[in-house]
Order: sequence, then structure tokens, then C-alpha cells
Amino acid sequence: MQLAFTLFKYFPYGGLQRDFFRIALACQVRGHAIRVYTLEWQGDVPANFEVVLVPVTALTNHRRYEKFVEWVRLDLAKRPADRVVGFNKMPGLDVYYSADPCFEDKARTLRNPFYRLSGRYRHFAAFERAVFGPGSQTEILMISAVQQPLFVKHYGTVDERFHLLPPGIAPDRRAPANAPEIRRSFRSEFGLGDDVFLLVQIGSGFKTKGLDRSLKALANLPPALKARTRLIAIGQDDPHPFERQIRALGLEKQVSILKGRDDIPRFLLGADLLIHPAYNENTGTVLLEAVVAGLPVLTTAACGYAHYIEEADAGRVIALPFAQRELDSTLATILTNDDVRRQCGANGLAFADRVDLYSLPERAADIIAGQSVE
Repeated sequence: MQLAFTLFKYFPYGGLQRDFFRIALACQVRGHAIRVYTLEWQGDVPANFEVVLVPVTALTNHRRYEKFVEWVRLDLAKRPADRVVGFNKMPGLDVYYSADPCFEDKARTLRNPFYRLSGRYRHFAAFERAVFGPGSQTEILMISAVQQPLFVKHYGTVDERFHLLPPGIAPDRRAPANAPEIRRSFRSEFGLGDDVFLLVQIGSGFKTKGLDRSLKALANLPPALKARTRLIAIGQDDPHPFERQIRALGLEKQVSILKGRDDIPRFLLGADLLIHPAYNENTGTVLLEAVVAGLPVLTTAACGYAHYIEEADAGRVIALPFAQRELDSTLATILTNDDVRRQCGANGLAFADRVDLYSLPERAADIIAGQSVE
């Protein structure tokens, strides 16, 4: 079949983008032709992918997205596809990959009522309704069961249109046989002695991921423990607000902010703890990437995948409503208890061996290929 994928922006280090990439490759392996409509593509283009850079501009993002949808609609009228698979909410999709939380619920619970009078609200509400509303036939690939009741609440979406996927952790995140050697080499490269604790925070969107909370928790450690602890944050985002916070907290020598990169498995094997105190997160794939690498996790219940951390007993989950003091004290407890960290790491590796954390791309490709077009 000819498959058309749509996403507003592709770059190699975003969770949504990585899921799209692996799903499209899984579809290609099955013999389907891949066409991608996007506003921006960063990185290499796989062999035999047709990437269409949609040439539209506007003063606001939401107006640009509206022009994007219309341009794609006209192009598909001239060059039809058997399936249109979207990774952002928009009209005209046969299949939608639901990586983002319910916009309508956030608009009604987290925003001032006057926000719903804005053009931005009307745009995103309409695009979400085009996918989840009762008049839509779009099949929905869910990666978090937490969000489904919210869509049903606001749109009355029938259960038959939802398909809950297993996680899709890439095989290269699993701890290899030579993990201890990789860890030693990594820590030597970064000048980390045996008495130094390394925290890593990984993921684009530092504000949503709670990097400010991590910096406060590091600054609030007992002085002797703080002096032995470093934090490396990795992701595609503007670092300047957080660099100002780092200076204000006196953490210049202990914190590094790096751009997205391809060697994340080395950081997972070289670190002592993944810290991920997100404000909200549909899933939190990096949590499971840490689990399969044997790295303990400290996160919040706001993450859709936080329940895996509790089921595996592979770390600690800060309950909601969030309290900074709880994150601070839990971080200190984990860092000062070697046995807890070792046991959490071992529990994670055992969990990774007995639970399907990997088949999201293949399952998504099955559903996409089997979806009939109305």
C-alpha cells in the first residue's frame, strides 16, 4: 500500500519523532511505500522514504498548521494514499498516533476560562475534535491508558476506535553483556570518580520534563552529598532559562546541559539515577529505557509510564499533587542507599526480561495495514 504519514516537525531526538520513525520503518519492512508530509525534517532520510516538505508559512503556528492540512489535502487529491497516518491531531486522518494528552481537558482544568475565547484554543480544539469527535472514523493508537477516559469524557469516543499499544523501547537501550565496561569507559570520559553520583535527565522539552525541579532537588541536597553529585540534562530545547537557574543556585560546576545526541544508551549505563520529575507526560518512554538498562528511576505520577516503575520496583514515583520537598528527600535517600539503587537496577532488568516493552512499532504497523479506509 501507499502510506502517507503526517507530522509537523521531524528531528531525531524527540520521543514522538522516534516513534514515528520506527513505525514507518516497520511499515516499510512489510512492503508498503512511505510518503511523509512535514514542515521541517532534520537528520538523514531513510532509503526510499519520500519526504515532502510542505511549503506554507504564517505568522502563528496554528495558522501554519491549518495551511499545512489544506496543502496536504490537495496533494493527496492528486496523489492518493491508501492510509493517512497522523502523528499530530488534524482532520483527514485514517489513523492517529496519540502521543499527546487531551487538549480539551487541559484547556478546561489548567487554563483560565478566557483562554477558550482565543483563536489558538479554537484551532487546537477543532483539530482534536476532528480525530476524537463522534463524527470521526479515525482509528486511534493509544500509548497510555491514562488519557483514554479523558477523550471519552469530552468527545464520547467509542471504545472500538481505541487501540492500546505496548511500549516501544528500542532494543539498543537494553543493557548489553559488556555493560560494566561501557560504564567504566563512560565515567572515565566524563571524569566521574567512583565516589561521584551522576544523575541524568533525558528528553526534549525541559520545562515540561521538570528540569527546574531537578535543579532545585540537587541544590537542596545536604552539602556533602551535593558536592559529590552531578547532573547531565540532554534534550532539544532552549537551555538559557535553566542556565540562569543553575547560576542562581550556584550549580555551575555540577550541571551540564547537552543537545540531543545519538549515544543515549551510554549515559543510561554510566549514570546512577534517571531523574524525571515531569509536570505532565503522556507516557515517558525514557523511564522504560532506563529500566531495561538497569538504571534506577525517580519520577512523578504525572507520567503515563510511571506505573511500570512501581510494578517493576525499579525506582521511586513521587505522588500527586507534587511536592518539591518530597522529591528532595527521596533523591537524598536514594543516593545515600547503595543497596536500594542496586536492587532497583536488578529489578528493572528482571522486569525487562518478562514483560513486552518493545513491540509498539510492529503492533502499530499491523493496525495501520489492517485499517480500512472509509
